[in-house]
Amino acid sequence: QVQLVESGGGLVQAGGSLRLSCAASGNIFRLNVMGWYRQAPGKQRELVATITSGGSTNYADSAKGRFTISRDNAKNTVYLQMNSLKPEDTAVYYCNAPLFAMDYWGKGTLVIVSS
Repeated sequence: QVQLVESGGGLVQAGGSLRLSCAASGNIFRLNVMGWYRQAPGKQRELVATITSGGSTNYADSAKGRFTISRDNAKNTVYLQMNSLKPEDTAVYYCNAPLFAMDYWGKGTLVIVSS
């Protein structure tokens, strides 16, 4: 079992920044990939970014150049630094960790970007 708890969401004006955090606990010593997904109202959940335990990253096109994913393996925490936020970034952001063919998800943190 893996537990994921997100934090850091909130209301921000367009052009602003937010930093999301996801703390992992439980059976985490085999965790490799961790990632962030988001789901906007009326839309499907979509990938934002992923990072491996070795630091390799992958970004959705919408996140490239504006978002940075990072990871502190000692703290079992993954971060998403979001800059130059746009109203279309408004969504619930979820932390994800696949492990042994299971997908673990946090409960999400809401990000609202006002225009």
